[in-house]
Amino acid sequence: MDGYYYKGLERAEKAAYEQMKTGLEALAPSIRVVRLESERLSEVYLRLKLDTPLLFYVVGYSYRYYPGADHVELIPEYLFEKSKIRTHQQAISARMQRLVRPLQGKSQLEKELAIHDFILENVRYDKLKKSYSHEIIGPMTQGVGVCEGIAKTVKALCDAVGVECIIALSEANPERGVRYRHTWNILTIDGKRYHLDATFDNSLQRGVKRYDYFNLDDRHIFLDHEKLVLPVPACGDEKGYYYRSVSLTRPEDVENRVRQALRKKQAHFVFHWRGGGLNREILADLLDRAAAQAGKKGLGVSCAVNVRQAVIQLDFGAARETEVQQPDEG
Repeated sequence: MDGYYYKGLERAEKAAYEQMKTGLEALAPSIRVVRLESERLSEVYLRLKLDTPLLFYVVGYSYRYYPGADHVELIPEYLFEKSKIRTHQQAISARMQRLVRPLQGKSQLEKELAIHDFILENVRYDKLKKSYSHEIIGPMTQGVGVCEGIAKTVKALCDAVGVECIIALSEANPERGVRYRHTWNILTIDGKRYHLDATFDNSLQRGVKRYDYFNLDDRHIFLDHEKLVLPVPACGDEKGYYYRSVSLTRPEDVENRVRQALRKKQAHFVFHWRGGGLNREILADLLDRAAAQAGKKGLGVSCAVNVRQAVIQLDFGAARETEVQQPDEG
């Protein structure tokens, strides 16, 4: 029992966690668990599910107890019948092996990139939020998922390739328009921790993979992520950010990079703006400069902008209106 969230439990809670895990892995119809208050039992279950994404077939529980007893009887809610669970386990295991095999001998960063890109290339956001989309079975076998299923899939694949990974869970905030809790990942790459939100990057794609939320530090992730339900380790390093090499501070730098992209006949150029607040005036200036360069090639420019993270995607071709991007929240 070495899951990250397991380590933060007290002794009795760890016992309940272990009993739950053993019973759920055995597909037991009921599980004898040390008696805890309802809220504590619920938190133990939450931590277990965050630590153990392969428990994809468990979607809840009820329990009963007798006055004076030192235990409760947990009644799991399984997503499928036992025989079907075994079939899905075999299918997921086979898929994971096919994905993991080419990553043997790769660096931790290469493994992270491959897992991130697997999500972007193979999973679409499930706006209907089906029950299996909250678990790894959605992304791994159906090609759909919501943030919870995607974050669990990232963790399952990281666990399989030996990259330390935690699932982060944040609160909803209806006052700010955030209707649901959100999940993403914290990875340890070469000894440094970073935030990775594959769900947000997935939803931002417009003809090119996006890495706006690839290896962010705490300061940047919480520009548009809410406070956490459970504490996680600090992520203080900025040097792993994917767009660090195209983090530009001057309009002239953007103009030069656009010129280079057009010379190479690239259809897109994505960069991070680090030259102060990204307001309408700055964006208009950057677009005017990009349009002037594209016009020399007989092309127009359109753009999609992630305002919170100050990431701009320029598309060369027929000019369209500017799109302000808002990642899917949950």
